Amino acid sequence: MSGQPGVTTAKSQRRCIATGEIHDRSSLLRFVVGPNGELVADVASRLPGRGLWLTPRRDILERAITRRLFARSAHRSIITPPGFADRVEALLVQRCLDAIGLGRRAGVAFAGFEKACEAIRTGKATLLVLALDGAEDGRRKIRAVGSGLPLAIVLTAAEMGAISGRDHVVNIAITDSRLSARLLTVAQKIAGFRPGAVIDRAEPAPGRPIWQDGGIGSR
Repeated sequence: MSGQPGVTTAKSQRRCIATGEIHDRSSLLRFVVGPNGELVADVASRLPGRGLWLTPRRDILERAITRRLFARSAHRSIITPPGFADRVEALLVQRCLDAIGLGRRAGVAFAGFEKACEAIRTGKATLLVLALDGAEDGRRKIRAVGSGLPLAIVLTAAEMGAISGRDHVVNIAITDSRLSARLLTVAQKIAGFRPGAVIDRAEPAPGRPIWQDGGIGSR
């Protein structure tokens, strides 16, 4: 019965084929085997077929490929495309950028130092996205203003700038809590592929209101 204790939790958890550890499926990467036997990264966890779940880290993915763990788990031969880890990273980055772009169009993602600071000062900011290659001094300044806010440093300034057609952007503030949660989930996976990435899921400082604006989130 679905109403039994623990059933919902069990359904939401999966075992990593490389480490053997069990985690919530939202924190793992899902892979499927395509009709032609090629390994496919299902970053949205929506493709048909049996899912092969893996801890989102480049070294673990490369180890799983080298040791043929995907083939063993699928009980069949599998074709792994060249540069597969880079392809997975690119798919995750694009998913993150698409979500921020959606937030920008919905009016809940603000790029640039001044706009980000305004979102923080008005108590609307629920997440800060800072450039991985941004200047440390500028990073310290906005983190001081947004002390206590969740933080994701996984994208480059060029990647963040492309969202709004700029050469580069180093600061973005998100003002929708559901979108923030979605971005943090994806950013955590990207962090496993990018050295120097930082994820801080800190809760907003006491007294800071939680702002929600519309239904920008994942289904």
